[in-house]
This record gives sequence, C-alpha cells and structure tokens, in this order.
Amino acid sequence: MFKKLIEILKAHPRKIVFTEGTDPRILEASARLLSGTFLTPILIGNEEEIRAAAEDAGFNIRGAEIYDPETYEKMDAMVEKMVELRKGKMTADECRDMLKRGNYFGTMLVAMGEADALLGGATYSTADTVRPALQLVKTKPGNKIVSSCFILVRPYATGGNMVLAMGDCAINIKPTEDELVEIATETAKCAQIFGVEPKIAFLSYSTFGSGKGEDVDKMRNAAEKTKLALPNIPVEGELQFDAAVSPRVAQTKCPDSEVAGYANTFIFPDINAGNIGYKIAQRLGNFEAYGPILLGLNAPINDLSRGCNAQEVYSMAIITAALA
Repeated sequence: MFKKLIEILKAHPRKIVFTEGTDPRILEASARLLSGTFLTPILIGNEEEIRAAAEDAGFNIRGAEIYDPETYEKMDAMVEKMVELRKGKMTADECRDMLKRGNYFGTMLVAMGEADALLGGATYSTADTVRPALQLVKTKPGNKIVSSCFILVRPYATGGNMVLAMGDCAINIKPTEDELVEIATETAKCAQIFGVEPKIAFLSYSTFGSGKGEDVDKMRNAAEKTKLALPNIPVEGELQFDAAVSPRVAQTKCPDSEVAGYANTFIFPDINAGNIGYKIAQRLGNFEAYGPILLGLNAPINDLSRGCNAQEVYSMAIITAALA
C-alpha cells in the first residue's frame, strides 16, 4: 500500500509541515523521509534548537526546511492573509500573536500555498490541530463538515493486503442523515487513494428492516441518498456487520445485494460505534489502523496521537502528503 503512495509522491513531490519541529519522533521520521527523496519536511520552531535536537538524537535532517515564526520574513503578509481569512473576527495584533504558535503558523503556510499538507498533534491536542484548519484552510466547496476515516490494513496469508475504510470514527459525534452522506462520499474517495474499489455499507443493528427505530431509519435514508450522490459506487444499507462482511450470512439475510458479504467501506451511525468498531478490528482482528485521516478540508491536514511513535509519524506523513 505504501509503495503505491510513495510512487505517487515521487511523481508529484510535496512539502509537508510538522508543527512540532523539535520533537524527536518528528525528527526521526523527517530524517527517514529525506533519505527517500520523495517528500520535503518543513519543521516549525527555532532553527538552532531544531538542529541541536536532531544532532543530539543522531538524525540527519539535511534538506529539511526550517521556519521560525519569530524570524519569518513573510510574517506581515501572513498576518494580513490571516486577518482576511478570519473575516473580522481577529485583529492584526491578535493574528500576529496567534501565529507565534506552531499550529497556527503551520496551518497558514498551507493556506498560503507554501506547503501542500500538514501533520500535527505529537504534542498538540486534536482540537488544537483541527481548529486552525477549520478557521484558515476551511472545508472544500460543497462540503459542510470535516469528517474522518481510518484505513485498516491486514496481510493475507497468501500475499497482498486486505484494506478497509471506516468512517467517521473520530470527529462527528452524532451525524445527521445528510452528514452521513458527506462522510460516506469522502470516505469512499479516501479509500480509492489506497487502491480500494469502495463497496459502501451503512451499518446498523438492523438489516433491511429487521429492526426498528430512528437510528435504523437514519442509516437507511442516508444509504438511499448516497446511492443518488454516488451512482457509480455500490452502496447498501442498512446492514448489520455480519451481513456486510460474511457472504454466507448475506446469502440468508439479503441475497440480492451486490454489497452485502463483500463490503470494504463502512459507515457507522455515530462516533461511539465507529470508535469502538475500528479499535476492535485493530486489537482483536490484528489490523494496522492508520488515522484519523481528516476529510473535507481544502488541503490535507492530519492529527497524530500524542502517544505516537516515529514509525506512525512516517506513515501518516506519507498518507497525508499523498492526499494532496
């Protein structure tokens, strides 16, 4: 999977911002990326401190770009642009003060086209990564929300990988029908980048009316709306998980469905189900989980876990940049 993404980046080189430039995990991942020559890291922070931290840890970051908010030569233009983007909600002085923070400064580099993507959250909270993205990069035309998906990968015994997409497991707490349509659309697009031909299942405790309730109706209605929005992608719902993934169960519960039994892109009714679902797959199903991958923004911006390691930073950097 990563071989394909790296080939994309070699054909279309990108620059990615790391908002926490002195973090040893960021420096290790940056050194590895630089050795591959397909992605240029932009490290945010004091240059002397970043280079000293890299040298102390033994990481070669020659070739990385280092931007210090305190000495950035285009700061006046950045402040002016941020005032414009905030549409009167912040003064120039307030913007200048906020841009001393790596998360806002890095996001503005993306907003101004100085970088293609951003990866933060090694020390920042998810909110501190997502908030600047919503305020400055904003959602794509036609999108009303930011959502997320996880890509889950597990090798087959015979070779190759099973790759699944699950959304939304991290951002929207209780999405509406229309928000679920947007989540499904963006999750399907993301799945395609990873070589998945989406077969979308809207999950529920009911299969084709076997159960009743508002949550069942929501998933059924969202599935029908998504069929209209994505006429060339197989969509089904509402489905129980066993009917979505087991051909034997699907043959009994919904034999005429082209998705049931073979679904690979799963849309959950709320964040509870989504978060629990992907973690069960990760911990009990031995899947590698990559994400949350933020969807719906004008540029790729993703969030790391504060407990991440350098390998996870490296993997998420490739994923994030490839989305550009």
